[in-house]
Amino acid sequence: MDLLNTLVEKGLRRETPTREEALAVLATSDDELLDVVAAAGKVRRAWFGRRVKLNYLVNLKSGLCPEDCSYCSQRLGSKSGILKYTWLKPEQAAAAAGAGVAGGAKRVCLVASGRGPTDRDVDRVSQTIAAIKEEHQDVEICACLGLLSDGQAERLKDAGANAYNHNLNTSEATYGDITTTHTYADRVSTVQQAQAAGMSACSGLIAGMGESDEDLVDVVFSLRELDPDSVPVNFLIPIEGTPLAGDWNLTPQRCLRILAMVRFVCPDVEVRLAGGREIHLRTLQPLALNLANSIFLGDYLTTEGQSGKDDLAMIADAGFEVEGTDTTTLPAHRADVAAAGSGCGGHGGEGGGCGPCGDAVPADAVPDAVPAGAVPAGAVPADAVPAQAAAGATVSAATGARESHADLVAVRRRGAGTDLPPNA
Repeated sequence: MDLLNTLVEKGLRRETPTREEALAVLATSDDELLDVVAAAGKVRRAWFGRRVKLNYLVNLKSGLCPEDCSYCSQRLGSKSGILKYTWLKPEQAAAAAGAGVAGGAKRVCLVASGRGPTDRDVDRVSQTIAAIKEEHQDVEICACLGLLSDGQAERLKDAGANAYNHNLNTSEATYGDITTTHTYADRVSTVQQAQAAGMSACSGLIAGMGESDEDLVDVVFSLRELDPDSVPVNFLIPIEGTPLAGDWNLTPQRCLRILAMVRFVCPDVEVRLAGGREIHLRTLQPLALNLANSIFLGDYLTTEGQSGKDDLAMIADAGFEVEGTDTTTLPAHRADVAAAGSGCGGHGGEGGGCGPCGDAVPADAVPDAVPAGAVPAGAVPADAVPAQAAAGATVSAATGARESHADLVAVRRRGAGTDLPPNA
């Protein structure tokens, strides 16, 4: 396809596709899916080889959030049966982080529910960062604490935080339909504060909330303008007790097209396969490694993920390798800027938002094909649906909507805040 050839060439030059080209990726048919994955896979491998970075979540404070984000089980008035607890002690968080590091995680993401941290909360997190770094000196720390106030990003950076996560989630045009207690602009401002303080910015999206293709392209282009170093792609986990519990809008094929579009728009950025991958990609998860170069290991904030050992087996079986702590994740042109402490790993400058650089990649750096064993385009055999789905759910070939699916989402009952060991 001429479209895919054009997108590969642009990706190798770090040139932004047009909106029409991005929309065209989302509009491709299932018969074209493997071609789309192969093309985006060339871009992924040119910048990141066959490495997969592992990340591990530690939920420092769970539930009882005053915000009303429709997708979140920790939201105000949530009826979800999730774990609820206040701040973990630094030694508890360090022990939880250690489970992820032992499983191969290179980055630990410290997350706390709430609108944003108080200055006392920043002190707590700073003590937790110190406790983790004392035991695991080389591990990257990413904080995710909500909206930041003046000076807090700098304090987190001084405490040893390498990165800050705050997702845009959806397009600016539809943001008010998802959340009313803060604005899209608030989220953009927090990402920019993290960058200005010298932290690596991590900001992504949630797909499957009823958005249009145009909304998906809008948010990804907004992310490209912000220029974070890491873009997590979450697929909505419709947890019972949230307003979006009935929104099952994704198929494995659509998830792959979304990941491919993100890779084409953000070619040299760490694209992270995040929440919901097990539920929505199912047996096509290994194929997604040709698009994303980073995943979360084990469980998520309030739901259980695939076991860590199964994640590691999936990576090896698909012909990829776990990225070691002695390897720099980002390409040199991004890593050099990030190491200088400017906060923007792409082009430097406060707040990011630069245009494409136009640097080409040598032709011999680009593999020619998707690895052997890739699943044929559009083929999801009936026996590929997990057993728990087959027992109580039917899948519509046209929409992927499920009639019964509460049993697909396992609420987290282990890890930090429980007496059970983490799933790493």
